[in-house]
Amino acid sequence: MNFLLVFLGGGLGSCARYGIGRLLTGGNWSQFPIATLLANLLACLVLGYGLSLAASGRLTEAQKLILLTGFCGGFSTFSTFSAEILNLWASGRSGTAALYTLLSIASGVGVIWVLTK
Repeated sequence: MNFLLVFLGGGLGSCARYGIGRLLTGGNWSQFPIATLLANLLACLVLGYGLSLAASGRLTEAQKLILLTGFCGGFSTFSTFSAEILNLWASGRSGTAALYTLLSIASGVGVIWVLTK
């Protein structure tokens, strides 16, 4: 049953990630991987809030599997994040690559830190 819960949450997270990518593709965002940054930041928000709820006993084990393991796992995109950094670097945009890396890591860690304190 636990695998089914993770599968359900992961599918929902993947669909949400796909939706953000579709909404933010092209236009002014074509020079910066905003969809991945936003997905990862939102996943950190959900994870931080979920960890806070779990620590206070307000999430069941099933809810933790669906939301924290499944949804956040399907929604966050570390592999895409890594590939985008390499692509930015390879295209000569090392400053943008560095900014994107720092923003992603600092905001993700910061959000989880704030929500779990």
